[in-house]
Parts: sequence; structure tokens; C-alpha cells
Amino acid sequence: MQQTREYWRKLDNAAKLYSATSNKKDTRVFRFYCILKEEVNPEKLQEALDKTLNIYPVFLSVMRKGMFWHYLEKSGLRPAVAKEHREPCSNLYVRDKKALLFEVTYYGKRINFEVFHALTDGTGATEFLRELVKNYLYLSHKADGLSDVVLRDENMTVQDQENDSFSKYYSEVKRTKDKKPGAIQLKKLRKEAGMLQINERVLSVKAVLSRSRELGVSMTVFLATVYMMAIHREMSRQQEKHPVVLMVPVNLRKFFPSDSMLNFFNWIEPGYDFSRNEKSFEAVQNRVKEYFETELTTERIAEHMNELIALEMHPVLRLAPLELKNLCIKAGAHYAEKNVTAIFSNMSAVHMPEEYIPYIDRFGVFTNTPKMELCMCSFGDKLSLGFTSRYDTENIQRNFYRILKEQGIQAEKVEPEYPQPDVPRELEIKIFRIYSFLCLAAAVAFVAVDFSFHPQVRWPLFTAAGIGSMWLATWIGFAKRYNLMKNVMWQLIIVSLGCILWDISTGWHGWSVDFVLPIVCMSVLLSMLIIAKIQRHTAREYMIYFVMAGGYGVILPLILLLTGVTKLQIISIVCVVVCFLVLAALIIFREKEFREEMHKKFHV
Repeated sequence: MQQTREYWRKLDNAAKLYSATSNKKDTRVFRFYCILKEEVNPEKLQEALDKTLNIYPVFLSVMRKGMFWHYLEKSGLRPAVAKEHREPCSNLYVRDKKALLFEVTYYGKRINFEVFHALTDGTGATEFLRELVKNYLYLSHKADGLSDVVLRDENMTVQDQENDSFSKYYSEVKRTKDKKPGAIQLKKLRKEAGMLQINERVLSVKAVLSRSRELGVSMTVFLATVYMMAIHREMSRQQEKHPVVLMVPVNLRKFFPSDSMLNFFNWIEPGYDFSRNEKSFEAVQNRVKEYFETELTTERIAEHMNELIALEMHPVLRLAPLELKNLCIKAGAHYAEKNVTAIFSNMSAVHMPEEYIPYIDRFGVFTNTPKMELCMCSFGDKLSLGFTSRYDTENIQRNFYRILKEQGIQAEKVEPEYPQPDVPRELEIKIFRIYSFLCLAAAVAFVAVDFSFHPQVRWPLFTAAGIGSMWLATWIGFAKRYNLMKNVMWQLIIVSLGCILWDISTGWHGWSVDFVLPIVCMSVLLSMLIIAKIQRHTAREYMIYFVMAGGYGVILPLILLLTGVTKLQIISIVCVVVCFLVLAALIIFREKEFREEMHKKFHV
């Protein structure tokens, strides 16, 4: 029987960071992929994806915006498999656009799974891709006798998948914060047009494990040491004043039992000060090993996790409006980045049923990042390493593999095939920029005429102001083009307040409040009704916009009526009555949806 899931859910602690800080350059998207030993059949892959989503329906969510936090909402959208055509790890979360937060593409023998980090972490993505690949291979080879093996725990429910483990394991723990010195920052020329640079190689798991054991450390400690040494070889004497610090994500499921498919990870920050300590490989490795042993304990991990959640739970931050909150989160993230040089993510081993292994070459992973990042995962004896950055240099990557060679480990260079990115010409953006320039040129010309001829009536200034008002309304329409309901609401605010300011600046005749304000309020409600019907919105989708527009149409005209500002009262009275009745109808006839939407939008 199909299990039910929540209609909406709050973001976990990590997701709140990604929803606030993602942008076109730093998309917070990562790719997990699988290279098969056969060409991918898109029809079979689509069938496999549909089957996978029946098992993991939590991925069928879209990001929505509330008053205090973003949240994820269940969606009826269904993903369509497509041939890869964009730059890897391109933007998936577009503000105001109702779209899924993951994408499945293929190219040649490769199946790509890209996902916005607010939806899941590396562990959740691994489980999804394993299920997807298994389903694809089963559908492709069941005629050959391949069995449909169950990968997940059959007792796991959808509620387990949606569980916020951060909240589950949170407890108040006070910890004295150590002041961190600023880490060395990699400052190289950016790649042309900001394209993501991807450098991938494959190592032998046995070779890396053998050398790590000889040195008495884990594979992660060994490779983290190599990474630090590779960075150090590019540093000048002046730069050595700052330590090299890596951010290393830690899967919290290894410390706290959880079946959650949401984000549930933390990180540690091993570092080394080359100006004050020995510069040998052994010295760096011993320091990294000591740091890992100290920090990778349940107590220390819990302390760090609780610090982050306590910040989220702070009453002042919780009650701050979302836009202000996002500014604070962005500032905090920018400040924290100064304590980190680069990122090293170990996604661990990917395991598949024995009978499926002959069909698979390897798995791989990499991510979009504003810094340099190294991601790795293994399958069988193949350890896939993926460096990503937007720097116009590969010296650190070269140093990394040179040091591995010095340690007796050879790296096989792979040249994955990527299609030429289908970069859209962004015609609409170009047209809007031309339109903006023409508006500016016209406004400047009218102002110049005003200063040249000094007319008694400053009509050029009024004309320039009119052009500016028109441009502002157009800009709002363009910026909010993905959500017509929100677009109309913004137009209501801009037009009504703009007309009031215009009326004041021309000597106040009252036309703005007597006619424009009430008529625009009622027109917006009518247009929202038309949009809802045409786009077939559910009550949950249009509810908040009707509430905002109706509330605006009641409160502002009523205040103006009571204060005597409005002279011709009949139109404003009709507006207040109509808007009030719309609000009353929503509450009476859509009570359940109304309460649910208010709870979603105003949850703290």
C-alpha cells in the first residue's frame, strides 16, 4: 500500500543555510553519477526513475517561501529524464519558480543525478542513485534473469525518510568557542565566463588503503594530508602566515541512528600552520590524525551540532522576517568561509548487489562550489576523485597527484565526455537590458532639456519620473515572472504607493486614494481569480496571495477613510466590503486550507 507523506515540512538545519545562500554562481547543487558498461536507454531510465520515486517520494518537493522560513511542499510535478545539455551542477532552485529540486539526465553510458543540497545530503543522494541504477538495470536485463533485489530496509516508512534528525538529537550543550585564525584563501584567476572546472581521476582502493595502513592512518586522513600538502606547495612565504584549513563533512548517521533522507551531516576543520611547524608529510599527517581522533567522537560532534541548532533556535533570529534572516545567514556564511581554505568530501563506498556489479563501471561525485572542493567515492577497487573549482589553474590538482605518486600511488586520468553546454542566449535578459538603457537615456534627455530651458512647469522632470515608475513596474514584472500571483501582488503595492507619491508631489488632488487605490485593489483580486482559474491553482497555491491582496484592500483604504484622507468615499467603501467578503469567504469555505497555509507561511 502506498504510504502517505506530509503535505509540507520545515527545512532541516543545513537546508536553511542552502536556501538562503544559493545563487546562480554558487548553486549548492551536487552531482552523483554512475557509469555503466552499456549505452543508457532513456525510456528504461524514465521507467526506473518513476519506480524509484514510488520508494522515495520525499524528493517530489518544491521550495516555498514563508514569512520567517522557507519550507518544502509536496508537489504533483513529475520529473522527465533528458539527455544532458547544460553545464554540470547548474542552478536547480530558481526563486519564485515552482520546480523540482533534482534532475536525472544521461549522456552516453552515464546516468547523472543532480540535486539541490537543501533537499538531501550525500548519503540520501547515494541511496537514491543506488535505487535508480538498480531499477534501470533490472528493467533492462530482467529478461536475462536479473532479479529485483530490495536495497532499502523494508520496515522504513516515508515518515522515517522525512524525519528531521537534527531536531531529534538536539540538546542544549554549552561549549566554549575557540577563536579561529583566518585560513589561507586561494586567490587565482577565475575561469572564463565562470565555467565550472572539473578534474577527475581514478585510483586503486587497494593501493590507497595499503599505503594508509602502512602509515597507520585512515584513507580520509591520508588523502586530507595529501590535499594540504598540495595546497602548501602553491603558497608563498608570505601566505604561510595563515594556516591551511580543510572543511571535511561528517555523516552524522554514523554517530546517531537515522533513516532520514534529509540533510544530516556536520563538519570538522582540520588545519595546519606551516609557518610554525615542520613541513614534512609525516608531521602534517600526525597533526591531522590527532585532530580527527579528537573531534570525531560522539561528544564533540554533538557539541558542534547543538551549537548550530541553538543559533537557529534563538528567539530573536526565529522571529526575524525571512529577508532579514537571509541577510544574516549570508553574512555568517561569508564570515565562516574565511576560516576555510578548501573542502574535502568523502562520500564513502557505494555498494550494489553482487549480480548487478558486472554491468557497472564506476560511480563518481562532484559539486558546484565557490571554493576548491575535492569529492570522492569508491565502487569496488575504483576510487573516483573529483576536483571542482572556478579558478583558472590546475596546479593544486597537479601537486595532489604528484604527491600521491611520491607515496607510490598511480592515478588514472579519466576524460569524461560532456556535451557542449546548451547555454541559452538569454534573449529576454538582453531585451530587458536594452529596455532599461533606453528608459535611462530618455529620462536623462528630459532632465537635460529641463535644465537647458528652465520652463515654469517642470514637465521634463515629471516625464522622467514617469519613465522611472514605468521601469520599476516592468522590473518587478520581469523579476517575478515565474510566479504570476506574486507578480500581481507586487504590482498592486508599486502602483498604489507610486500613485500616492505622485499625487503628493503634484500638490495633492486626492485622485490616488479616491480612485486609483480602491480600483487597483479590486482589479488585482479579479486578476488573481483569473490567473488561478487559467493555471488551475489549488486553494493552497493561491490562498496566501488572496489573503495578502484582500488584507491590503481592507486595511489601507479603511485607514484612509477613518482619517478623512479619502474625499470620494463610495469607491473605497465598495473596495473594503469586497475585499473583506473575499477574506471571509476564504476562511468560511476553505477553513482547512486557510489554517494550513497560515501555519506554513508563519511557522517559526
